[in-house]
Amino acid sequence: MQLQDELKRIRGAGLEVLAISYDKVEIIAEFSQRRNIGYPLLSDPGSKTIKAYGVLDLNEKEGRSAGIPQPSTFVIGPNGRVRSILRGKNYGERHTIEDLIAAAKP
Repeated sequence: MQLQDELKRIRGAGLEVLAISYDKVEIIAEFSQRRNIGYPLLSDPGSKTIKAYGVLDLNEKEGRSAGIPQPSTFVIGPNGRVRSILRGKNYGERHTIEDLIAAAKP
């Protein structure tokens, strides 16, 4: 299930969604429009933020997936601090919406 499909339920739990990608603004804008994404997509082309959060996958050093960020969700509390981190095992395997909502509870 895609995040976009669950936005209403996520927001109903008092949460907000945004995504960070290493892609350029133009690529993200086109993707967002094509997929009708209803949450902010942020561009981090130099992966500065991705590296700062420690999610750059350095295990894959060659090939097409070299340096792809590990799929991760950071739950940030009202005080701006990371409350919890949910990590995917690989690019295709993500946590559930139930996991996200549970991780956000104080």
